[in-house]
Amino acid sequence: MKKVQIYTDGACSGNPGKGGYGIILSYNQHRKELSGGYRLTTNNRMEMMAAIIALEALTTPCEVALYTDSRYLVDAVTKGWAKKWQANDWQRNKKEKAKNPDLWQRLLDLCQQHRVEFIWVKGHAGHAENEQCDRLAVAACQQLELSVDEVYEQEY
Repeated sequence: MKKVQIYTDGACSGNPGKGGYGIILSYNQHRKELSGGYRLTTNNRMEMMAAIIALEALTTPCEVALYTDSRYLVDAVTKGWAKKWQANDWQRNKKEKAKNPDLWQRLLDLCQQHRVEFIWVKGHAGHAENEQCDRLAVAACQQLELSVDEVYEQEY
């Protein structure tokens, strides 16, 4: 299996508001940057979307070290919360629905295709790749032509 490093970040101007994600894919000497923006979304959705788009960009199953400054993302996967929500029909508990089930499902499916280790890094602390992903995400949400986060706009 190829060993790939992925760095991700999400940004939102207002929460909810215009959002963007930034990604760096790194494999041996190869490096690729990706970004995209949405007209109305949340910061958590952009953090998740960054991880999803990055994993979807991989053409074969890989061993992935995915670096993110999102505790929401790291904790939900590493502590098993997302799988628990999935098993409980996307309920956090008897009274409360899990947020973003559409993205959690995509992410969990991708984690079945790849061997992914989620690694938390402190945001805005001088980590070069995290800082670059932040710049990409912020620039993406400031574009004039933004995509529609259809699930978010329909449900929230």
